[in-house]
Amino acid sequence: MKKVMSAEYTPIAKFMLMAAAFVILVAGMKTAEAVLVPFLLSVFIALIVTPLLSWLRARSIPNGIAILLVISLVVLVGFLVGVLLGASIADFRQNLPEYQVRLQQMFSGALNWLEEMGVQMDREQMRASFNPGTVMQLAGNTLASLGSVMTNAFMILLTVVFILAEEVGFSEKLAAARTDSAAANEAIQRFAKSVNSYVGLKSLMSLLTGGLIIIWLLILGVDYPVMWGVLAFMLNFVPTIGSIIAAVPAVLLALIQLGPVTASLTALGYVAVNVLIGNLLEPRWMGKGLNLSTLVVFLSLVFWGWILGPVGMLLSIPLTMLVKIALENDPRTAWVGVMLGAGKPPAEIAAEEA
Repeated sequence: MKKVMSAEYTPIAKFMLMAAAFVILVAGMKTAEAVLVPFLLSVFIALIVTPLLSWLRARSIPNGIAILLVISLVVLVGFLVGVLLGASIADFRQNLPEYQVRLQQMFSGALNWLEEMGVQMDREQMRASFNPGTVMQLAGNTLASLGSVMTNAFMILLTVVFILAEEVGFSEKLAAARTDSAAANEAIQRFAKSVNSYVGLKSLMSLLTGGLIIIWLLILGVDYPVMWGVLAFMLNFVPTIGSIIAAVPAVLLALIQLGPVTASLTALGYVAVNVLIGNLLEPRWMGKGLNLSTLVVFLSLVFWGWILGPVGMLLSIPLTMLVKIALENDPRTAWVGVMLGAGKPPAEIAAEEA
């Protein structure tokens, strides 16, 4: 009997079992997208405001009052963003067909100019391979998808309240439930600290990015500056790729609306903001805590986008970071976290930051 059991758990059998479990898990998440997306947004919002809740509790403010203050702030911010963003999204989607037609006309004009310069090409293939209007359509669909999710605002808010209320005593309950005492408690605390630090600081950097983009677009006179600023805020959680995705539709709109000079200035503003935030401020405040392989960033964008839609793309890096941090804080799975990283073990990165 023992020989049979040992044969059943060979490395190949374990791999196949894990692969089957992974496929079942992914299929379940794909099927439960309608329920999972609002819940993950609730968790994401709760993670963003948890440092503020901890700060209020550290000032001896009762838990109930602290949660009430945090939720009031979330409601206020959500209301202001909804008021400012709702009309912009609706107006942008209404004008989207006109924008796409004008982009196609500009693209055809560019092709004509290239042919006059002696560059021969297959126009139909070029149109099929590169359609600038698709980028605008993608931006509109992403924002509309987020808006449709926000129709469940009351349920999301209620879930955030319960998450924050549970968070108050969750660490203590989890520590009491674990019997392997000190090492497990230390790992739990390290995981919670890493998550709160990453999400909190990244949210501040993203907020600063969105604010600077709004100011720059207001100065240039590009339409829907708040909408593009919110998009820059959300996509700033996706390193490198997110900045490009956020910039392209705003630059194309500036090209349609105000011409190539303003479009160039718009692109320059995005580059300057992302260099300032991504290359100067984030390394200073966050160190090298992200430590994600560029390939992992791209694959996580595709993977979570496929499972959860446009909202999954926005949450792809926070979700991947949560998984990576959890793996790194367990000695049995730390090697997986290293494989997801940029090539350096967590201990070496921590030593560099110190």
